[in-house]
Amino acid sequence: MKAVFLDRGSFPRYIHIHIPATVKELVEYENTALDDVMERIADADIVLTNKVVLNRNALQKAVNLRLVQVMATGTNNVDLDSCAELNITVQNVSDYSTISVPEHTFAMLLALRRNLVSYLDDVKAGKWANSEYFCFLDYPIRDLSGSTMTIVGGGTLGKKVANIALAFGMKVLFAERKGATSIREGYIAFEDALQLADVISVNCPLTAESKNLIGSAEFSLMKSGCLLLNISRGGIVDENALQQALEHGQISGAAFDVATQEPMPINHPLQALTKYPNFLLTPHIAWASNEAMQTLVNMAMEKIASFVEELEHK
Repeated sequence: MKAVFLDRGSFPRYIHIHIPATVKELVEYENTALDDVMERIADADIVLTNKVVLNRNALQKAVNLRLVQVMATGTNNVDLDSCAELNITVQNVSDYSTISVPEHTFAMLLALRRNLVSYLDDVKAGKWANSEYFCFLDYPIRDLSGSTMTIVGGGTLGKKVANIALAFGMKVLFAERKGATSIREGYIAFEDALQLADVISVNCPLTAESKNLIGSAEFSLMKSGCLLLNISRGGIVDENALQQALEHGQISGAAFDVATQEPMPINHPLQALTKYPNFLLTPHIAWASNEAMQTLVNMAMEKIASFVEELEHK
């Protein structure tokens, strides 16, 4: 069988890929433009993709294709309807970053609550050397203990974030789905959860229901001292509404690892916010600790091996 990895460059070279022995040939491309996908997968039995788009036209021409292995959790880059019609199996990988994403969430949160970026920048600028006292306290520093975190999304990542929050001495609330007519045990109404929060952590997938889940109306419910964290998916928070909320002081800060468009163009709304010390932006790296990436790849290879083994026994 022949496998083609369309965007091997999305993983560092020190992340090892041990393709199953049943796959005799693996062709790796650093990245693949949309116009090149059809040609590159034309004779492949298995296609590996992280973010390269597989559309209907390319899939129809890949007459040998039996498996698309998405090297991530999200499968929105694959035409799933066409795969189902063409009898192409699509597999993804989940629960590989259950440590990496929550740790990144709290790295961002602590940086905001303790104004680390501002202090680090001032030290680099020589302000400590010129201080009259042994320290300077130009920016407020707040503990996490005793504050309330609302978590939007009660899956594996949301629960892990909750566990860490509890270890910090925070009170944790899980927000019920927006517009729900009944409240599940262990959850509270969406709007109430936003109003009570000192910190809001978004940990849900991007779906039709969660798109622009948090917009102008939701920002108006939040405390002025609230911090908003989106270490999940771009598009769950209305980015223009976020810009307005930060510029008008509706909330005290935000930290994002994702955006509606990635890589992010220079004129993107979130780029404009990076000039503010109370907005932190990282380039979709929360998932990408060395340990998490290797775990992801290992899980994907196990899934491919299982698929091929099952295919051979049919």
